[in-house]
Amino acid sequence: ETATGAAFAHTAVLAGRPGNRAPLTEAGRLFGRLAHLLDAVEDQETDAVSGAWNPLTATGTPRAEARRLADDAVHGIRLALRDAEFTDGRLAHVLLAHELRVSVDRAFGTTACAHPGHGGTPAGHLPGTPPRAPGAPGMPGAPQGPHPEPPRPGSRGFLAGCAAFAALCCTCRMCCAESYEGPWSGKQREGCCHKCDCDGNCCDCDGGCCDCCGCCDCSC
Repeated sequence: ETATGAAFAHTAVLAGRPGNRAPLTEAGRLFGRLAHLLDAVEDQETDAVSGAWNPLTATGTPRAEARRLADDAVHGIRLALRDAEFTDGRLAHVLLAHELRVSVDRAFGTTACAHPGHGGTPAGHLPGTPPRAPGAPGMPGAPQGPHPEPPRPGSRGFLAGCAAFAALCCTCRMCCAESYEGPWSGKQREGCCHKCDCDGNCCDCDGGCCDCCGCCDCSC
């Protein structure tokens, strides 16, 4: 947390925005906490099989508590970003609010809009059987045999997603490309500025084509 907080704070120095040091330090600190949590969540099962040390297992932290801490970190990052002043805050919001939420949902095997199927039965399960009971899809005794959930195509672990995120930032694909793969989810997303009339160069728009306040509800 200390290292990521210092790294985020230094961007305020590089940008000539010393007033952003405090909120970016907080955002970076919480980003470091989230990286630690999600790495532990994603590795917990394989660590148990291999006998490797895992912080969640070692401390007896329930998965529900890890999820609460992760959600709190994402919320704290959003609040910290609101206290920072950006010439154009849309890209920071996309990366550190929306994409982090996708990463948390993916790590914990949930989606932001998950809901039970018709009649109160979770989608994909037989009525009258608990979701993971024998006879439920994907479990022994199911009518058509076991059907394990296929891996999500294109999804990345948290640290690999951070590397992809850095590459997308350095190449400006998140701003100027017509579409790009989300660094963690792997889903196709629209570039922030590709629809602007900028003659192919979003840097010539004088900051007008990516105004966060005019196109994105930052409370979502």
